[in-house]
Amino acid sequence: MKRISIIFLQAVVVLIGVITLALMIRFPLTEGRAANLDLFTIYSDPFILYGYVSSIAFFIALYKAFKLLGYIGQNKVFSLSSAEALKSIKYCAVVIIILIVGAGLYIRIFHDKNDDPAGFLALCIITIFASIIIATAAAILEKILRNAIEMKTENDLTI
Repeated sequence: MKRISIIFLQAVVVLIGVITLALMIRFPLTEGRAANLDLFTIYSDPFILYGYVSSIAFFIALYKAFKLLGYIGQNKVFSLSSAEALKSIKYCAVVIIILIVGAGLYIRIFHDKNDDPAGFLALCIITIFASIIIATAAAILEKILRNAIEMKTENDLTI
């Protein structure tokens, strides 16, 4: 790939991270029950804290994607580092799936009877499907990459 394409994709990854972080900081302030609360009470809510802790896997996956793009830019696509980055992205996606399922089950079981959890559960389902797609794609690419590395190693040994 051209260097400018790699830089553009890395900028997109950084932009996704910055926008996500901004939304995570801003959203609790705009949420309905936070209207009359102080900042400490808003950000010490257990569900908000669960969201922040859960987002660690997302940001690790973004970092690994950024590193993978760096390897591609350095023409190190067929390296163990690239395969390990894909493996980390796959594991992060699986962790995100598990954490979102946990949050969805918590809201489904313990929600206030006057509140309708359908919107949150729909977002959970959409995010779970997106994470499944990412985990599957990373697993397939990792397998293809590992096979290519093995073939390259075998060819280098026979020469």
